[in-house]
Amino acid sequence: MSGWRLLLTRPAEDSVALAAALSEAGIQSSSLPLLAIEPLVETAEQRATMLELDRYSAVVVVSKPAARLGLQLLDRYWPQPPFGPVWFSVGAATGAILEGFGLDASWPASGDDSEALLALPRLAQALGVADPKVLILRGEGGREHIAEMLRSRGAQVDCLELYRRYLPDYPPGILVETLRSERLNAVMVSSGQGLESLRELAGSDWSLLRELPLFVPSPRVAEMAVALGAKTIVDCRGAGTAALLAALRENPEPAF
Repeated sequence: MSGWRLLLTRPAEDSVALAAALSEAGIQSSSLPLLAIEPLVETAEQRATMLELDRYSAVVVVSKPAARLGLQLLDRYWPQPPFGPVWFSVGAATGAILEGFGLDASWPASGDDSEALLALPRLAQALGVADPKVLILRGEGGREHIAEMLRSRGAQVDCLELYRRYLPDYPPGILVETLRSERLNAVMVSSGQGLESLRELAGSDWSLLRELPLFVPSPRVAEMAVALGAKTIVDCRGAGTAALLAALRENPEPAF
């Protein structure tokens, strides 16, 4: 049995699956979702974009909610997926949703962050056409770094926002109460917005939270954690379960 006792902060459905995987590895956890997901009302812009899907060289899907909601639109407007765009996902879990729909999707074999996606040879190939166009399926304001980097490589990039994430309504002090009652000794966040929600919910208790080891998915979120004063930051180099498990195994367990 591992000495790690981890606070999970992913959306509720994802935390259930993650907790099961951690339990199989002998790692205790408790869940306090810091991001809830609300689909956005479908707009005329969404409909027009989906109807013109065949004009894109590549479609990049940044998360599981983006995959599920995007595929609902695809199924609504296309009897079968258009031939033309190559599909990409940031991680394997999102890619599995696309593949389950019958799409030929690609994602990084190692690492599930923006940098790993941008390094894919198949993505470079998709951008190698004349006047490449890329559609990014995401939540509000998500993965802007991907859009910026693709534009710097000469692509026209459109972003279709399908959902928003928000901090659920919790009573004051719930973070410290959960940590103490469950005897937790580390916290994980799966995105920059998740980290911002952690800081917001902690309020005046942040001075206690920042003392705990904090597992983050990428260098960008690690930099955000440094700016917030977190003391021990572990960059998992990915938001997936495998990346978190590897980071937990590679780092010494707390002595408390």
